[in-house]
Amino acid sequence: MRIRRSRSLRSPAVSGGVVVGSVVLSQPVLTASGTAGHAAEFQDYMNLSELGGVVVKSLYKEPWPGNPAPRVHPLPAGMINAVGLQGPGVEEWIDHDLPSLEKCAATVVASIWGRGVSDYAEAARQVSRVAGRVAALEVNLSCPNLEGRGGIIAHDASTSAAVIDVCRVAGLPMWAKLSPNTDRIVEIASAVVEAGAESLTLVNTVLGLAIDTETARPVLGNGGGGVSGRAIHAVALRAVYDVRSALRHVPIVGVGGISRGEHAIAMMQVGANAVQVGTASFARPDAAMVVLNEMHEWASKHGVTSWNQVTDATFR
Repeated sequence: MRIRRSRSLRSPAVSGGVVVGSVVLSQPVLTASGTAGHAAEFQDYMNLSELGGVVVKSLYKEPWPGNPAPRVHPLPAGMINAVGLQGPGVEEWIDHDLPSLEKCAATVVASIWGRGVSDYAEAARQVSRVAGRVAALEVNLSCPNLEGRGGIIAHDASTSAAVIDVCRVAGLPMWAKLSPNTDRIVEIASAVVEAGAESLTLVNTVLGLAIDTETARPVLGNGGGGVSGRAIHAVALRAVYDVRSALRHVPIVGVGGISRGEHAIAMMQVGANAVQVGTASFARPDAAMVVLNEMHEWASKHGVTSWNQVTDATFR
């Protein structure tokens, strides 16, 4: 069956965009970090300027090789990956990739990661060079803390807060991207907001493992990995709901298992101001535009004229 490419926004039912803290987006849908590359790779499949934004793959303070192959494996309802945040580093991205996004008039959200607080500080300092050219800085806290006592940074409130504090040097609105692999997500969210995060991105992947039964070995070169896609949508919804219940006025960008417009609408209804589309892009590179068009179709059917009517609808 031939799949119709959804390159452009068709017949928008809602004329206005959304506000995420101090960041104004023309539409409520962005690409998710790690799934859309570092540059304008998706421009051939959809008009990036018509999306709310492009969140680039998380960048380290210097080039990073990532994990051994195999890095990605399909699951019945999504995928598992251990790419290991391979990337060119912030400086190389600024010089060679950011211009391609600017050329196609995309709204750009930079994303950084680190192995400890000092790594984030340096990456944020490098991003400060282009503070006037990007809309926000997404701080990916779902990384192993190799400088501290181990574990994932986003599972520790004090370390997460320390990272956000040092990232102020970027001079940009900060979105703290949190992990769902903890029962303390509300505590972590509160800590990073107090430390200076303007908004929260909820959530990253769920820890998982896939085994090749012929060899009895993990299918990924790194062993375990992060599960994403439709299988984690309910987990992401719960995280957004719990955080919105506790932090009524903190902006949230919802991500996790969104491949249809109704998935995005549900995410907004439980508290998200905007959403990101990630894993669905592996099956359809234009998935973010598909979701956006379906959201507008839903809005037209339900008489919605402002996305504010959708956000937090569960709590009204």
